[in-house]
Amino acid sequence: MKFIGYLLSVGLSVFSVNSAAQINFSWTVNAGPINPHQTSPNQMYAQAMVYEPLVKYNKGGELLPWLAKSWEVSEDGKAYTFFLRDDVKFSNGETFNAQAVKANFDQVLKNFEKHRWLELINQIDKTVVADEFTVVLHLKNAYYPALQELSLVRPVRFMAPSAMPKEGNTGDGIAEPVGTGPWMLDTSVLGVKDTFVRNPYYWGEAPAHEKVEVSVIADPNARALAFESGMVNLIYGLEGQISPDTFDRFTKDPSLHTALSDPISTRLIAMNSARSATQEREVRIALNHAIDRDAIAKGIFYGTELPANSLFARNVPYADIELTDYNHSVKQAKKVLDDAGWVMSSEDTYRSKEGKELAVELVYHGHDANQKAIAEVLQANFKDVGVKLILAAEERSRFYKRQKGGEFDLIFNNTWGSPYDPHSFVSGMRVPSHADYMAQAGLPNKAEIDQTIDAILSSTDEAERKKLYTSLLNSLHDQAVYLPVTYMRITGVAASKLGKFSMGSTVFDIPFEQFQ
Repeated sequence: MKFIGYLLSVGLSVFSVNSAAQINFSWTVNAGPINPHQTSPNQMYAQAMVYEPLVKYNKGGELLPWLAKSWEVSEDGKAYTFFLRDDVKFSNGETFNAQAVKANFDQVLKNFEKHRWLELINQIDKTVVADEFTVVLHLKNAYYPALQELSLVRPVRFMAPSAMPKEGNTGDGIAEPVGTGPWMLDTSVLGVKDTFVRNPYYWGEAPAHEKVEVSVIADPNARALAFESGMVNLIYGLEGQISPDTFDRFTKDPSLHTALSDPISTRLIAMNSARSATQEREVRIALNHAIDRDAIAKGIFYGTELPANSLFARNVPYADIELTDYNHSVKQAKKVLDDAGWVMSSEDTYRSKEGKELAVELVYHGHDANQKAIAEVLQANFKDVGVKLILAAEERSRFYKRQKGGEFDLIFNNTWGSPYDPHSFVSGMRVPSHADYMAQAGLPNKAEIDQTIDAILSSTDEAERKKLYTSLLNSLHDQAVYLPVTYMRITGVAASKLGKFSMGSTVFDIPFEQFQ
């Protein structure tokens, strides 16, 4: 009832009633300034509504022509020539052309330090305008994921040059969000809602609905209540937008349209190979056998997430390979630990070796209810095989400090998801500030792993790249440095009047244009 009280306090008039002419969505915060070249507080779903890429990421890693109708890659992999559509305008009527593309890349490079987390930005040498609708992107080195990273929501989508600051760069702010996408921002009420309307100059098929109204609703239970009251007619997103039990309840309502995406990223735990008992490969293998992934997927996530048996789901590019599952087996986990010298008598609760108790610490985000619930299941699972699991709840900043500094035995960590997996995620394994690097630091073949990643990213031969990925993923799996938990999926619920829909290929591609 707290949510209803809030609505009454602000006045129901600020929320439009559902109509055939609009989609009523919700998000946890306002859309922000919708600057295509910046991160928070800009919300990625809104950036994806307003701005478009040269190439579009499709399911399974397929890349589709978008603002670029075609492209060519030089034999050495260092020059990408894009042939642009000649029928595209920004939402203010400006022509989209090669000069606009160059202006956007130049703006991103002016704020290079902000964007160097993305390897493509590090690799850009220059952008050259060949003619009005042809632009050439020159790289310092061959970098095979260039096209994949050009499909990202930020920072390489395109705004109208006239909306850029006359001095400084877009890192300092923009005049207004002007893109080529099917939607443009109409109004924004801080803490209440954002309203998007159709772009009158859109080059593609116009959306069937006139507007998308996005109410600011932070709490998933309040969002569900708003949906049931008719104030919201679409819920869509990864964890946090709707609770798994509520989604399960909605799937049983024949008047609603519900859907789940293919696996979008992996919820996992990184195990530190450089400290504590997790230095031992046998301990890491035993913990992989000890975890009951099915119970977690069903009991905590009501089947909205799937049990994960490897670092990446098999729908991820280059990850469709055969790996031996670390199946849930208390018997097998005990045998591995016995053989490794970790023993316990009938009077003991936990195992020990050379007088040292087998105890490891799991760090989790203290405000994340799902991580807490998983941690408690793992504590029971590990106890069944004689391993003591100490739970350490940390607030956000401390959690990430421990993750980046390697101050953990075990710590929660997700893969980056589509379209970042696998290339961006494995690229980050080479960087000391990432949990993955810290978890792998004690592996005897860490230098070889990093060299394989270097070779993958600079490869120009597809067959060779597949072999390298297979070698890398087999090595990481064999070392058992990760404890995969579940494959995360996007949940979607639409009111009957909106009709059926299919899930986007990434968490940020909300299917507003699909609804008729």
